[in-house]
Amino acid sequence: MNLPNKLTLLRVFMIPLFLVFALWEFTSFNLLISLVIFAAASITDMLDGKIARKYGLITAFGKFLDPLADKALVMAALLVFVEKGWVSSVPVIIILFREFMVSALRLVVKSDDGTVVAAGWFGKLKTAFTMVAVVAVLFLHGIMAVGVGMPETAVHVIDAVLVWIAAVLTAGSGIQYLWSYRHAIDPNK
Repeated sequence: MNLPNKLTLLRVFMIPLFLVFALWEFTSFNLLISLVIFAAASITDMLDGKIARKYGLITAFGKFLDPLADKALVMAALLVFVEKGWVSSVPVIIILFREFMVSALRLVVKSDDGTVVAAGWFGKLKTAFTMVAVVAVLFLHGIMAVGVGMPETAVHVIDAVLVWIAAVLTAGSGIQYLWSYRHAIDPNK
């Protein structure tokens, strides 16, 4: 197994660790640890792709697992935010629906003609934005937990704006995938 694929697997294994600290007792320490874990996992996403492209280590396994690892990481964080009451479930449901839809589309395309659907630029943009948004939300709640920063109402407004922007980008990239692979979902096939 090459280094980029190992980094992707590391990201997958970091998800339960993130969840333990994010959902455990609400303390600034736990928020800080969950922030560090999420940020480190996000960095592995950037590194695995750069290393794979630079050294010609792109594999079908990596093209398949990398976006799934991204989805699992981001969805874990967003579901934590809903659980804690930081964000509405509506944008998270939109994001979750798109992720299931694109994953199903990937499976259909793969089974149809053997093509592995790699992440497109719009999908990469939404993933990068969403990961930065998650880090920002964790950071804002972390500093709020220690009594520093903005009022709680302002933090919740920022949370909502960031997650809704992520939902719009996510929906847009889902539409792009559907359009690009519309031949694979022909109801007459």
